[in-house]
Amino acid sequence: MLLALSSLATGFALASATSASKLAWWRFAGACGRAAGSDDAPMKTILLGKSTLVSSRLAYGCWRIAGTWEPAHVTAERAEHGQAAIVAAYEAGYTLFDHADIYCDGVVEKLFGQVLREVSGMRERILIASKCGIRKAGEPEAQAPYRYDFSAAHIVESCEQSLRRLGVETIDLYQLHRPDYLADPAEVAAAFSQLKASGKVRELGVSNFRPSQLIMLQRACPMPLVVNQVEISLSRLEPFHDGTLDQCLAEGITPLAWSPLAGGKLASNLVADMTDPLHARKLKLQDAVEGLARELGVSRAAIALAWLLKHPSGIVPIVGATDPEHIREATRAADLSLSRAQWYRLLEAAYGQRLP
Repeated sequence: MLLALSSLATGFALASATSASKLAWWRFAGACGRAAGSDDAPMKTILLGKSTLVSSRLAYGCWRIAGTWEPAHVTAERAEHGQAAIVAAYEAGYTLFDHADIYCDGVVEKLFGQVLREVSGMRERILIASKCGIRKAGEPEAQAPYRYDFSAAHIVESCEQSLRRLGVETIDLYQLHRPDYLADPAEVAAAFSQLKASGKVRELGVSNFRPSQLIMLQRACPMPLVVNQVEISLSRLEPFHDGTLDQCLAEGITPLAWSPLAGGKLASNLVADMTDPLHARKLKLQDAVEGLARELGVSRAAIALAWLLKHPSGIVPIVGATDPEHIREATRAADLSLSRAQWYRLLEAAYGQRLP
C-alpha cells in the first residue's frame, strides 16, 4: 500500500514510473540535495509558547499528503506526490510539520517517516507535531461511536503508536485534538507528565480548545501548554473576539492556525452562488485580497497568511498545499509586513461592513 522509497544514491529511479512520476522524483531528490545547503535565506522563526522550540513562521500541515482519508485508496502516485510535497516544504524553509494520528488512519505519519529515513539530517532540523484524542466509530468494538478520548491510557498508547509510525524517538509537540467532554484534567496531566518524563514528547499543547477549557487543563498540568491550534482566517474571525487570541497573548501561548486560507477559498476565485446570503460579502473580501496582492506583487495566499502573521500573539499559520509551487509561494508571507491600514482594510472586507 505504501510507497517503497528507493535509495537517494540511485536518484530514486523507478523503472516502471511514468514520466510524471520520474519528474516528481527528480524534484524530490534535488530537494534533498539542496535543503541543507541552500543559498536561500531561511524563513523567519518564532518560539512556541513558553518553550525552547523554535519554529518557522509558517508550519506545514501534512493531513493532505496521502491524497485521501482511506488507507486502502493510497496509491503509489498519491504517495509520491505527498512525499514530494513534504520535501518541497522542507526545502522552502518550513521547520514545523503538523500531524495527527487520524490523518488517513496513521498512513500520513508513515509516509512522513519514510521521508525522514531517506533525507539525511532532516530530523535534526525540524519539529514534529502530532495530535491524539479522536476515535473513529467502530473501534475497538463495532458498537463504539465516533468520539473523543482523553483517558490516560489512550493518550499514552496513541503517542507510542505515532512514534512507531514516524520512526522517531521523540515528538517535539504533542497536542490533544478536540476537547473530550469527559476528560479528567488530573488524568490528562498524569499522562502528559509520563510522556514528558519518558522523553517521548518535548512539549505539550491543545487544539480547538475554548479559553475556559485551556485554563481548566492548565491548572492541572505542571508543565506549560505551549500552543492552541484553532481555525483562524479572514473567513473565520471568531478567535479575535471569543477570547482565544486574548488568552494566547496574556498567557504566552502560541496560536497555530489551521485552515488559514479557508480551505483554499481565500487563494482562489469565488464560485458564484447567488443563493448564498453571504455571497456579496465573500466577493468583497476576495476583491480586497486580490487588490492588495496586486499592489504588493504577491499571491492572494501570501496576503491572507501575512494578515494572520501581523497579529501580536504570534499566530503560526499551517499551510496545507501539496503543490510545490504553492508551498513555496506561501513563504513570501513571512517577509510581508502589512500596515495597520492594510490590515484593517482586509478586516473591514471580511466583516462586509465598516467597523463600529
